[in-house]
Amino acid sequence: MHFKKANRLTHKWLSIVIAIPLLVVFVTGILLLTKKEFAFIQPPTAKGQSSIPSVRFDQVLSIANTVESAQISSWGDIDRLDVRPSKGIIKIRSVNLIEIQIDIATGEILHVAKRRSDFIESIHDGTFFEKNANLWLMLPVAIIALVMSITGIIMFVIPYLKKKRRT
Repeated sequence: MHFKKANRLTHKWLSIVIAIPLLVVFVTGILLLTKKEFAFIQPPTAKGQSSIPSVRFDQVLSIANTVESAQISSWGDIDRLDVRPSKGIIKIRSVNLIEIQIDIATGEILHVAKRRSDFIESIHDGTFFEKNANLWLMLPVAIIALVMSITGIIMFVIPYLKKKRRT
């Protein structure tokens, strides 16, 4: 088979194979790049009164327990704590994607909202579909996209090289 024809066939069929996964990555990537611009995706970060923490962890759990929508009754219901002394807050993320922001000095609840960026990120890296999908789905898609980029560059450059040789 002629190199030019094989290159075009490779490029064509690989593009069909990765079209949907790449579209998912592109759309979710755009959402993640703009997440701080839209409160729907990621709640804006509040500002606490002081940068010196005085709230203890047992108090953090008690405060989080008062927010019904977060459904937190134990540490097992908390996905993560994000302590930001420079902003004066602690972000508490529940396993059901509710984010509670509390003042690290007073323990006052500053903001409660659903955080969708983690969900979007799990779709973006494939782990939403299956825990190891980032290795068996997204890695091959990335390798195929690399091969497609190389074959696309070859298809673009060859006519210019041929034209240059003729002159």
